[in-house]
Amino acid sequence: MKKWLLVISLVLFGCTEEAVKLTTQGPIAEKITTNLNIPWSINLHNNTFYISERVGTIARIQGGSVVHEPVRLSDNLAAISEAGLLGFVLKSDFEETGEAFAYYTYDINGEPFNKVVTLKRGEDEWQETAIHLDGIPTGNIHHGGRLEIGPDGSLYVTVGDAGNPSNAQDPTSLNGKILRMEDDGSFEIFSMGHRNPQGLAWAADGALYEAEHGQSANDEINLVEQGKNYGYPIIEGEKSEEGLETPIVTSGSDETWAPSGITFHKGELYVATLRGESVKVMNVETGKVEHSITGFGRVRDVFSDGESLYFITNNTDGRGTPGEDDDVLYRIK
Repeated sequence: MKKWLLVISLVLFGCTEEAVKLTTQGPIAEKITTNLNIPWSINLHNNTFYISERVGTIARIQGGSVVHEPVRLSDNLAAISEAGLLGFVLKSDFEETGEAFAYYTYDINGEPFNKVVTLKRGEDEWQETAIHLDGIPTGNIHHGGRLEIGPDGSLYVTVGDAGNPSNAQDPTSLNGKILRMEDDGSFEIFSMGHRNPQGLAWAADGALYEAEHGQSANDEINLVEQGKNYGYPIIEGEKSEEGLETPIVTSGSDETWAPSGITFHKGELYVATLRGESVKVMNVETGKVEHSITGFGRVRDVFSDGESLYFITNNTDGRGTPGEDDDVLYRIK
């Protein structure tokens, strides 16, 4: 069944956000490859995509064909909700070293934890070669797990509150935080007061933005600054309190997006949403959702190479309704 796109922009029409089927132009998104296995994080290098899959593989995609390369880890992946091989980002020297950072949820004696490691690509497989941070407590939900390398060259890590809201306000806990890796390999708490922080993206001016799941609706896009407290569980959504930061965009108390990966593309912020089953296009200056790309089911991550925008569905994650080809890597035309 063809999936048709949607979308008319507030910028063009000066109206409220709406989605309209473009039947005269055909689908706005084309399939790059199909049958991905719970894909999570998109990377691109020399026309080859490398996409982490929660089951413990890296999907290598060249010319539309996909190979699911196994990942040899030092601990077994945890078999709990939302867990597995999650964040994945190629190092800046990947061309020479074949190395990437990864984040995964593992199991020790029946208890789940998260860790940040280095993976090195060999011949059609990956091997864990270094552990940078481990023993991060987690629960059955809210693992966080997004990894991104910032314009400062540092690795940034999102860590969920592990289903325990008090962790987010505990300065001695790594849960409910955004972390930054220092030059000596240590990690510092960059910001706190997060529930289940997801995507990270930097605007052209170097400002950092973050997507976050609300407790019940009230999903957030935050402008993140070092050392600041983003309020959970004291405030969320449109609530405010002195000394705590409020989001620049929120879904409100009546709508749930469940945002995931985010990216800037030609000046606008694109936000993958799971429950919202769309890619939301946002103007961070006005704090408005300008339009939505829908019709593909749950969307886990978005990626821009500067020219084209790509996204992956997550209909095989146990919470969606997978189609015949799911999951799929798409390119927006």
